Amino acid sequence: MFQLLFKYPEAAFARGHVILVGARPTWALGLAIVGVAAGLGLLMRWRMRHAAPSVRPWRAAVLWLLQASLAAVLLLLLWQPALAVSELKPQQNIVAVLVDDSQSMARNDDGQPRLTEAVNALQQGVLSALQQKFQVRLYRVDGGLSRVTQLGDLHPTAPATHLGDTLDQFAQDTADLPIGAVVLVSDGADNAGGLDASTVAALRARHLPVHTIGVGQVAVPNDLEIDDVQMPPRAMADSRLEATVRFHQQGYAGRTAVLTVRDGSRVLASRSITFGSDGAPEVATVLVPAGTAGSHVLDFSLPAQPNEQDTINNSVTRLVNVASDRRNILYVEGEPRWEYKFIRRAEDEDPMVRLASMLRTTQNKIYRQGVTGPAELADGFPTKPEDLFAYQGLIIGSVDSTYFTAAQLDLIRQFVDRRGGGLLLLGGRAALSDGGWGTSSLADLLPVTLPASRTTFHFDPATSELTPAGADSPITRLTDDSAANTQLWKKLPYLMDYQDAGTPKPGATVLADLLAGGRRLPLLITEQYGHGRTAVLATGGTWRWQMSLPVGDPTHDRFWQQLTRWLVTDTPGQVTVSVPQQVMLDEGHTAITADVRDKEFRPAADARVEAHLLGPGGLATRIDLAPVPDSPGTFRADWTATRPGSYLAEVVASRNGQELGRDVLTFQRMDGVAEQFHTGQNRELLTRLAEETGGRYWQTSDLSRLPSEIAYSDAGVSTQAVMDLWDMPAIFLILLLLKGAEWLLRRHWGVV
Repeated sequence: MFQLLFKYPEAAFARGHVILVGARPTWALGLAIVGVAAGLGLLMRWRMRHAAPSVRPWRAAVLWLLQASLAAVLLLLLWQPALAVSELKPQQNIVAVLVDDSQSMARNDDGQPRLTEAVNALQQGVLSALQQKFQVRLYRVDGGLSRVTQLGDLHPTAPATHLGDTLDQFAQDTADLPIGAVVLVSDGADNAGGLDASTVAALRARHLPVHTIGVGQVAVPNDLEIDDVQMPPRAMADSRLEATVRFHQQGYAGRTAVLTVRDGSRVLASRSITFGSDGAPEVATVLVPAGTAGSHVLDFSLPAQPNEQDTINNSVTRLVNVASDRRNILYVEGEPRWEYKFIRRAEDEDPMVRLASMLRTTQNKIYRQGVTGPAELADGFPTKPEDLFAYQGLIIGSVDSTYFTAAQLDLIRQFVDRRGGGLLLLGGRAALSDGGWGTSSLADLLPVTLPASRTTFHFDPATSELTPAGADSPITRLTDDSAANTQLWKKLPYLMDYQDAGTPKPGATVLADLLAGGRRLPLLITEQYGHGRTAVLATGGTWRWQMSLPVGDPTHDRFWQQLTRWLVTDTPGQVTVSVPQQVMLDEGHTAITADVRDKEFRPAADARVEAHLLGPGGLATRIDLAPVPDSPGTFRADWTATRPGSYLAEVVASRNGQELGRDVLTFQRMDGVAEQFHTGQNRELLTRLAEETGGRYWQTSDLSRLPSEIAYSDAGVSTQAVMDLWDMPAIFLILLLLKGAEWLLRRHWGVV
């Protein structure tokens, strides 16, 4: 219909621009239109005064507008409008047809495999029409890119699809060829994380349009799939991890299923889920016990549903490395108080956390507890980075900010920002605003903007209540059920005191509020800062929970152990190793990256870094990690796990013969899994790829116009075509509509 009205395909107008090829200057057209419109206006005014004085002004204005528009179109035709567009020269350009032949293309949709649908669509005149105009090259797309001579050479057996990597390879391999356009036939399934911005940028730099042809059903009927599981790759022994499970289903809306987390045959956690509407993305969170030290393979699964054909995608595997090393926290308290005693008692029961504390008993005396020897904290709060950085967390109680020197305050900043430690400030008589922290050099470090007043601490009772964010937080999760956890917090004994912590900053998260004197104030606020994290607990009275609850009730101890573990769990060591994906599906290529720091946690750019790898089949090898340019302290090595199974990498960094540190990470390769996920056509990815490169998304039933539209491109060898627009049927239709509308309105209004 578009081409019938406008003479040329829609693509020509999308890629071209309208010009006037007449000899007269463009400014003269504007002047002529204004002059004719003014003349028609004067004529209409004269007629209203003499020939038709009864015509209402607004009706006369409508008639004038129609007449002026008709005149403007006729004048435009005198200036000879045309369409200037770049057009590929016949037989001098290559059109690359890339066909996905991964295992997902073997799926049966509507009784035939997707690859059969793709081949049939190309053979029904599209491929031959392209060959009449261009040189056509066929390519196979799976984990890589390779040429084929005919469509019969395609077999959907490849275990994975990397569309982004394939297009990168294509752009590099054809850099010196006159590629006019790319036609990608695929279901959009991608096992490498989708399209990278650099890939699209490389295609756009060459003005290379990618026309995508989508095959397969967008919504696979009767299917339940876990899309992703996000959880920390590391944990402390005997802690709990928060896992976020993303899934969708088609055909099972309103049904109930149980999400189960297993470590081998042992069930670690479960949660009942009621499915929402079909096709809608859904999210569920579950707390998972980390267990003992070592590497754990966790399986997240939803049970098979009635008439479900593909159940492999109901399960997702994740790895977690559980550390057994004890974490160190320094607790500085400015006065003897009950909160100090009960915090120490709670942490004494946690085998994974050592709480070293310094309690100021008089102006110039401190009482040390939990120290490893007489030298630790003997001179008070640390003044050297290597001394403070030996801790992973720092708690500051009722201590005025002036207790610390300017150098020590700067050291606290570096502890959080550079070292990546956790900082917790408690409420108290000399804490927060009352301790001058709001005007100190660390004010921007806090997750709140403290009030200007120094009378924010109150010896009055207050009750606590969770926010929606706190209901599911591992810090405040006293019981696994979210609703029950919220109610449990409401029933906790009142706090002995509270403090106005001010206004949470935009990036902060409020986990709990306190209610006192008819006011709701933030109680527990957290925030990420630099490489570390900060938190404020606006009370010094949680000890009353322990005193008022029944003997043996673990609520107080559990809360404090979870809070302090959050404080130190993500604090890195001097060497931290990582891989892009700990579970690699069907392909074993990975990049082992290490971040190496010295004792002051500055980048150790001159370190020597090596990785010792153990794997299946008795694999034992060593590789060197090379420095990453423009990233001091970062080292990387590419490596390929050739067999499925579990691998262990121990990375050791040294400098001048002395070891800086080491870290251990496990990862796994699983085969025969990747193409069983994201089985529906990823129309969103295919459409985005086409739009961002200047191409178009096509359905297999709508390909008849592809050969003609693909010619309009400025890639490859192209020429500038100028195509007349004056004889478009749409122009004559507009003229008829304008004149016909004027005649009908005159007849209806009785205007002659």
